[in-house]
Amino acid sequence: MTLHTEEEQQPNQVVMTRDLNNKSLLQSHELYQYILETSVYPREPQCLKELRQLTAKHPWNFMAIPADEGQLLSMLVKLIGAQNTMEIGVYTGYSLLATAPVLPHDGKGNNKGAYDFVFVDADKENYLNYHKRVIELVRIGGLIGYDNTLWYGSVAAPPNAPLMDMEHIKRNRPFVLELNKALAIDHRIEICQLPVGDGITICRRLS
Repeated sequence: MTLHTEEEQQPNQVVMTRDLNNKSLLQSHELYQYILETSVYPREPQCLKELRQLTAKHPWNFMAIPADEGQLLSMLVKLIGAQNTMEIGVYTGYSLLATAPVLPHDGKGNNKGAYDFVFVDADKENYLNYHKRVIELVRIGGLIGYDNTLWYGSVAAPPNAPLMDMEHIKRNRPFVLELNKALAIDHRIEICQLPVGDGITICRRLS
């Protein structure tokens, strides 16, 4: 599901589409397609491409992460040399398949404690509860990624914005805002929030 503003629309008016080829908060569809076609799709493994195309046919395809976010996750796992990983909220498995192949042969994903990387993309009402648990599981210097932290742009939208009429956005928005506030003041981590996909916040555990 995508949010973008067309030139002919009024400010704050949002169009939502179920198109995995345009799941971005960028206001320029052409710019996002340029990113995908130049830097993402040419390097996308065949198994991920097939899964993305299959997921695109599903009525709930907007729940999947976009290909550029999968590329980012894969890069992060490589950069920190992750061996033990955990994913909370898998859906059709694109994000899992994007990270698993880059793990070393002795990499694991089901041991308790000392995780290198954790990705959370699950029920928003429990995001803060997940953080309370995950922060104790990831190692110091390890990373946690929270998906959907810009929630279709609703986190910065006025109360009368059209997207507030959409029940699932309105219902989950407070939980996303709650998480964002908690992460911002949590001195155990340093954070970087990026407008990739529907917003992703990368947290590095400090203590």
